[in-house]
Amino acid sequence: MYQENPSAQVEATFRRIQSERMAGLPLLNPVLEVAAVGFARHDNDWRGVLVTPWCIDLLLLPATAGWTIPGPHERVFRQYASGNFAFLPNHEEGLGDYLICALIHDMKQFPDQATAHMTAQACLIALDLAPGQPQVDPAAPNSSARRKFLNLGG
Repeated sequence: MYQENPSAQVEATFRRIQSERMAGLPLLNPVLEVAAVGFARHDNDWRGVLVTPWCIDLLLLPATAGWTIPGPHERVFRQYASGNFAFLPNHEEGLGDYLICALIHDMKQFPDQATAHMTAQACLIALDLAPGQPQVDPAAPNSSARRKFLNLGG
């Protein structure tokens, strides 16, 4: 169980995996680095997106005691506004139990770390949007403010 944000442990674990198990594999995008993006509490989980040179995955880690993990190869589902997502259990030394949902496998399409990071952030935003729900930019002025600014009434 993680009482604090597990981003540092996620990054350390997957950097170790990169150097020990993934080194030299042709599927790696050499311009990308391991990054834990947007980890935050969501119900009983720490939820965030993991960017690596080989994939982008949605990860869940325990935020409360009693967090259960299914048996090997047994899927568990989480419902978000955008739909129902299947996760597989995993365990890594230094990180413990976690759930993983594959999002993107072809990392060669990313020209740089910034693009991969923005994609990870967009994935997190999209999770909480219902299908057909427009994305709202919190920095954008609301409609009445725009109408008033443009002197259109409102």
